[in-house]
Amino acid sequence: MRRRFVAAVGVLLVVLAASAAMAGDFEWLKDLNIRAQADPSGFRASLAARFKIGDAQVTAVLGNVAQPADAYMVLRLGEMSGQPVERVTATYRTGKGQGWGAMAKSLGIKPGSPEFHALKRGHDLDSGGPDKGKGKGKKEKKHKKDKEND
Repeated sequence: MRRRFVAAVGVLLVVLAASAAMAGDFEWLKDLNIRAQADPSGFRASLAARFKIGDAQVTAVLGNVAQPADAYMVLRLGEMSGQPVERVTATYRTGKGQGWGAMAKSLGIKPGSPEFHALKRGHDLDSGGPDKGKGKGKKEKKHKKDKEND
């Protein structure tokens, strides 16, 4: 009896640790929800501009998710996976309890891939999209620093 209890506690601890690790990967979603709740119209406008969609599609996505940040994730996963928003929304409805990592994987975004790491880093609403800000890597920063030292 005691062995079963210890084994059950062990399994529970492993599950909880894995869940906490996965939740930490997308912790930035909480801040995005706070931002959306503070300025709903600004958030809607950001989604429309970032994903180059109309207000009707923004409304449709927001109406099919539990939280505003979930709308961002549905749109971002659709963009990254090349899947239509309707398919991503259906995947969200059936698998939202499994977490964003599992959802990304089910849509063809491989764990460990650059796309997956981009998702874990956070949203890109302020940068204007996934291609904005490229070209400012270590080499360019080093070159700028070298020029300053001349």
